[in-house]
Amino acid sequence: MTQNRWLSSGATRGFGGEWAFAALERGDSVAATARDLSTLGDLRETYGERLLPLQLDVTDREADFAAVRLAHERFGRLDVVVNNAGYGHFGMIEEITEAEARAQLETNLFGALWVTQAALPFLREQGSGHILQVSSIGGISAFPLVGIYHASKWALEGMTQALAQEVAAFGVKVTLIEPGGFATDWAGSSSSTSEQLPAYAEFHKEVQEQRRKRVGTPGDPRASAAAVLEIVDADEPPLRCFFGAAPLGIARADYEQRLATWEKWQPVAELAQG
Repeated sequence: MTQNRWLSSGATRGFGGEWAFAALERGDSVAATARDLSTLGDLRETYGERLLPLQLDVTDREADFAAVRLAHERFGRLDVVVNNAGYGHFGMIEEITEAEARAQLETNLFGALWVTQAALPFLREQGSGHILQVSSIGGISAFPLVGIYHASKWALEGMTQALAQEVAAFGVKVTLIEPGGFATDWAGSSSSTSEQLPAYAEFHKEVQEQRRKRVGTPGDPRASAAAVLEIVDADEPPLRCFFGAAPLGIARADYEQRLATWEKWQPVAELAQG
């Protein structure tokens, strides 16, 4: 199998860490970016020049472009670009501050946009490459308490669907990975939380209980590595792929409800047509 050269943001833990490790284990090379590179020490000793650690805050557009250039200079090409850097923010819409909203979008949406823009000239020139955007079941559905997170992922989904059409003629492939609940640090120390308003106190408790039931048994991030390699190695990878058993059922129920509502209100839609 041809060795792939990867660039991955958020590559030190969670999905990013597992995927980077799996790629290195099979002989690929990885430019691993993260704010904190301390956890990559052992990997550097094991994989040597095939691992390029790059400290990076993806919200810094100039730094994103510089990191992508360094990775391309080291490896000579880029085959797989993974936009994994991101986090979850918890808060009812009324509770979210301007700073919290902007920070969520800067990382989850604009970080992916800047890395994608930085990589595209190299991928277009070589006539190949695969961009993996880490979205979520929360990129196509929505639940209380994570509205601003949903906003970031729904925006990523729309941007990426357009991107896939724009770059297909250049031989560049694009995939949205949409995980359900996994045993990562997404809802732990990586997350942030708004200050709660007393008016929502009871609803907070209700929503947390709903979330526990919805997530059920979390998926194993280590198992996701084999899945992502299947996508990377596919001749015709999908534009979208769920990770985990639960998302398909959530999506099916959500879209059936949407279609039913649209069909019920189609006479009003036609009235608006004029």
